[in-house]
Amino acid sequence: METHRPITDSRWTECLRLIENNLTQQQFQTWFAPIRSAHFEEEQRELTLCIPSPFVHEYIEAHFVKLLRTVLVRVYGNGIKLKYEVTTDATNGITVDFEATTPSTVSTQPIRTYAVNQAPEPLQQLDSQLKPEYTFENFVEGAANKLPLTVGKAIAQNPKQSTFNPLFIYGGSGVGKTHLVNAIGLRLKELHPEKRVLYVSAHLFQVQFVNAKLQNKINDFISFYQSIDVLIIDDVQEFAGLEKTQLAFFHIFNHLHQNGRQLILTSDRPPVALQGMEDRLLTRFKWGLLAELEHPDVQLRRDILSFKVRRDGLQFSTPVINFIAEHVDKSIRDLEGVVNSLMVYSLVHNCEIDVEVAERVISRTIGMTTPRAVLTIEQILEHTCHFFHLDRSDVLSQSRKASVVLGRQVAMYLAQKHTTLSTTKIGIAIGRRNHATVVHSCQSISQRIDADADFRSRVKELEELLKA
Repeated sequence: METHRPITDSRWTECLRLIENNLTQQQFQTWFAPIRSAHFEEEQRELTLCIPSPFVHEYIEAHFVKLLRTVLVRVYGNGIKLKYEVTTDATNGITVDFEATTPSTVSTQPIRTYAVNQAPEPLQQLDSQLKPEYTFENFVEGAANKLPLTVGKAIAQNPKQSTFNPLFIYGGSGVGKTHLVNAIGLRLKELHPEKRVLYVSAHLFQVQFVNAKLQNKINDFISFYQSIDVLIIDDVQEFAGLEKTQLAFFHIFNHLHQNGRQLILTSDRPPVALQGMEDRLLTRFKWGLLAELEHPDVQLRRDILSFKVRRDGLQFSTPVINFIAEHVDKSIRDLEGVVNSLMVYSLVHNCEIDVEVAERVISRTIGMTTPRAVLTIEQILEHTCHFFHLDRSDVLSQSRKASVVLGRQVAMYLAQKHTTLSTTKIGIAIGRRNHATVVHSCQSISQRIDADADFRSRVKELEELLKA
């Protein structure tokens, strides 16, 4: 690794001026404006340019190499050799040498004129892929989703709010992530019809990328996604382990973010818990706002059931709604499945839905006949402290003593396993820690349980005491 600080080079400045005159403003700002001249060796006739990434070099050589070489001949003369350095630390000017994939010696060519004053070709009509049934109107608000819902509505009103870019929504399966991001997209298109809005699952993005690679159309793939004004990617955790897909998305993310375009991402876990993802992507995921969609509490489940029953013209009594809300507590998807099953059961058997029928259907659809015992944070802390012979005040303190840390982590692990509280609320209850600490603690205890039979036996014993 070498260190060079880019210097002012009037000749390269002139090159940039000529290039700018031959490109659209967007093309110039995206591909050439970030390039700096590192140094020019007069004797070797070698010009070294600092570029932000290898992808920039690849794109320039694929699309603008003739223009670049022609301009260099005009300004520097014949026989110029090009060398690239990728800037890895712009603040300190640290770069890494990068060899071009095509011969870089500039040959003599007359300056070419490009018709850049013509209006750019209009973009093709875009199918947003949004699901029209997922609107704000049928998204029931509650304590578990208030923050992401409020932010989502704000983005729909004004998609250029850099504070919420990207918006990273995470939560377990079936808590309403897909519904919410589609609602944001639909409202945005309604208020800003000129915006190019696209919803796509991470899996479909990966399939499109592979197809583009097989057809040698990667540039078309990248260009298409860079034309989007609001990009919604669902289930980004599916990018884990896909290095080339992550690289393509990294460049798309950078381009959109730098140009003030809105990104909305969903995941089943927070960035800190995503494994198999490049650090530079994880860092960017945290640039904007992280918003958790928590599992719906019993009141929100009642509200969702009441809304769905009214919307579908069904007649469920209050006791039935309460029974379902208390017994179906994992996801909104389960709630909807139970309601649909009850509706079919009622039609087939020509009977009214009562608590007994609801219990029978729930037993068949999700395997629950009785509500599970609900533990509280206080109960978990009390039993954990007693089991490990710790003072509660020590567990809630900032103590880093090994025995205290272990007890604290076990309490977080058990709270995450045996309550419906979010990691954020668990962290606040156990010493006002953040959700990242809770996620790390749960992972540490889980890994130790898998690797240490004695420790696994002790945790199991503690869980039995909690259930007693």
